[in-house]
Amino acid sequence: MADEENSNNEVGGIAADRLRSLIERIERLEEEKAAIGSDIRDVYAEAKSAGFDVKIMRAIIKLRKMNAADRDEQEYLLDVYKKALDI
Repeated sequence: MADEENSNNEVGGIAADRLRSLIERIERLEEEKAAIGSDIRDVYAEAKSAGFDVKIMRAIIKLRKMNAADRDEQEYLLDVYKKALDI
């Protein structure tokens, strides 16, 4: 009986119950991620309808995610490149 129980939980040395649990958790999280993505798109659509420039908002969000040193370096390089191209 112990061999049958062990064989139900392990297949080819893999803990089937644990694997199934992990896969189901990932699937639920993927569903939540899709729902959150939809919510974010809705907020951008609301912002656009209110007259905000969504492209600029995305750029601001990207900058806010960066630490100050990386942001400063990026802004410096952007200025250097703009000057090099007379922009």
